[in-house]
Amino acid sequence: MISIKDVARAAGVSPSTVSHVINKTRFVAPETKVKVEKAIDELGYQPSSLARALKIKSTRTIGMLVTSSTNPFFAEVLRGVEEGCYHNDYSLILCNSGDQHERHISYLKALIQKRIDALIVMTTLADEIFYEKLAALDSLPKVVLDSEQTGFACTIGDDSVHGGELATEFLLKRGFKQIACLTGPAGHPRSRDRLRGFHRAMNEAKVEVNSSLIIESELTAPGGYEAMSKLLQSGQQVEAVFAFNDMMAIGAYKAAQERGLAIGKHISIIGYDNLELSKYITPTLTTVNQPSYELGLKAAGLLIDHLENKSELPKVIEMEPSLIVRQSVADKFE
Repeated sequence: MISIKDVARAAGVSPSTVSHVINKTRFVAPETKVKVEKAIDELGYQPSSLARALKIKSTRTIGMLVTSSTNPFFAEVLRGVEEGCYHNDYSLILCNSGDQHERHISYLKALIQKRIDALIVMTTLADEIFYEKLAALDSLPKVVLDSEQTGFACTIGDDSVHGGELATEFLLKRGFKQIACLTGPAGHPRSRDRLRGFHRAMNEAKVEVNSSLIIESELTAPGGYEAMSKLLQSGQQVEAVFAFNDMMAIGAYKAAQERGLAIGKHISIIGYDNLELSKYITPTLTTVNQPSYELGLKAAGLLIDHLENKSELPKVIEMEPSLIVRQSVADKFE
């Protein structure tokens, strides 16, 4: 096995100089650095990441704990985190908890044992015990995504109250009053915020909310299908539907189309997230854009800036949602 001494001998320098080149811990003359890097390449030397971490007290690794890496929204956020890590020479360890308490705790322990430098958490229904354990890691820089504000970490998410208002106001401006909501679980913080925005917009427009048109389900395509089916089977008059994410909207499409309803004609649907696939379904989905990729990029950037430059982590950052108008919402005035 090639050692640091072999590299030093080949480059004609001391082992400590090789160490400084590898770890970037001291200025090394450019011509000396070139000789060391050439010797490393020619000998195929691979520095020990563990030894390096012990020496500089940093693994240049960020841990990320997510509910599900297969959810398209989470996948976009993850892409942003990965991009931010890669361009700053940090590694990312991803753990998918499936929102199971035992996995939350187990993966958190595993990440700490890996000596991560910082942690990003994005789960939908993390319980109190899990958050207590996170809070106890007071020396570990943390960012919590798409959640309520915490007292122990930087929280980043979109302004979902405003996003709920945007969606509802758009439906009202198109002439709809019988508006249904397909919400996520009652305990989901973003679902609660979007519902608050819906109520605010309806109240400001002086349009009565029919509580029986608010259907709770999972924030998934099957959840949207189930909620929309229940809504349509109720026999109540529904002109438009606000699905609390795009996956629910896609499920709602299927339920409506199975009953012979044309989206954007017989019934209008608006989603939330602006997933990539929302512009490829038929008709294309009008939705609220949540800057998912930028959210992940921001999380990685803030943590790395904190680690590298000792910059202070803000308590909360809210990113502005925006309306994306496509084909799934009709205009009653036309």
